[in-house]
Amino acid sequence: MEEATAYLRDGVLSHLEKLEAHARKLALKQEETQRQQENLARLRARIQELRLQRDELQTKVNLQQVGLIRQEGATGSNVEPVQAAETRGQAFLKWKVENVKAMLQAFYLTGISGKLTKQGVCFCISTAYEGTYLDSYYLDLLIQQPVQIHHHSVPIFIPLEQIAKKYLQTDVKCFLAVLSDHLNAYAGRKYQADQLQDHFSAFLEGTLQRNSLHNVLFFNYDVETESKTFPFRAKLVYGDLTRSLPTEAIITCKAGDGSASLVEKTAAHSNLFRHTALHKAFDSFKRAAESLDQTV
Repeated sequence: MEEATAYLRDGVLSHLEKLEAHARKLALKQEETQRQQENLARLRARIQELRLQRDELQTKVNLQQVGLIRQEGATGSNVEPVQAAETRGQAFLKWKVENVKAMLQAFYLTGISGKLTKQGVCFCISTAYEGTYLDSYYLDLLIQQPVQIHHHSVPIFIPLEQIAKKYLQTDVKCFLAVLSDHLNAYAGRKYQADQLQDHFSAFLEGTLQRNSLHNVLFFNYDVETESKTFPFRAKLVYGDLTRSLPTEAIITCKAGDGSASLVEKTAAHSNLFRHTALHKAFDSFKRAAESLDQTV
C-alpha cells in the first residue's frame, strides 16, 4: 500500500513538474510575442513619422517657392508689401493645417485619432489589451503659444501634468505617445484584475485589494498541489507605469514549512506573475488542478 501511494505521489509530482515547465515555456512565448508586437508598433509609428517629415519638407519647399514667386511678382508689377505679406501668411497657415492633418494620419495606426477644431485639435486615445478594446479618453488642445490643454477626460491618477510639462511644448507627438502608453498600461492592468476577480474568484481567499492606478495589488489565493491545498499571499508591484506586467511579485506561503519544494513553488509563481497576464496565470493554475484531478 505504501509503495502504491509513493508511486502515485511520484507520478503526480512528475506531472506537476511538467505542467509548471509548460507554464514557464508558455510565459516566455507570450513575452516574445508581446515584444514582437511592440517592435512592430514602433516600426509602424516610425514609418508614419518619416512620411510626416517628408510631407513637412515638401510643404516647406512649396512655401519657399510661393514666397519667391510673390517677391518676383511684386518687383515686376509693384505689388504692395502688405499684400505680399498677407499672401505669405495665408500660405504659412495652410502649411500649419496640413502639418496637423499629417500628424493625425500618422497617429491613426497607434490608436490615437483626432479632428481639427476652431481653436486647435481634439484627440481621442483608444486603449486596448490583447485585442480587446477598452476605454477611450479625450484631450482638447488649444494650438497657440504656449500650447494648452483646454479639456480632457484623462483619469486624475494618470500623471498628465508631469507628461505635459516634459513634452507638450516641445514635441506634441511624443507627448501623445507617452500619454497613450500610460493609459494603455493602466487599462491593461485594470482589465487583468477585473478578469481575475470575475472568472477566478474560486481561487481567491477574501477580496482583491487594488489602488486606483492598479499599480499595487494584494490578494490571497489557494493552489492545490500534491493532494494538499497551499495558501499563498501575493503582492504585485508595477514599478513601470507604462507596462501592464509587474516589475516585482512577492509571493509567500502562509502555511509554509520552509521546504525546498515550497520555496521552488513560490519562486515559480513569482516568475509566472511577472511574465504572464494575471488572469492567464490563474488559468494555468486551473488547468493544472483539473489535470491533477483526472490523474488521481
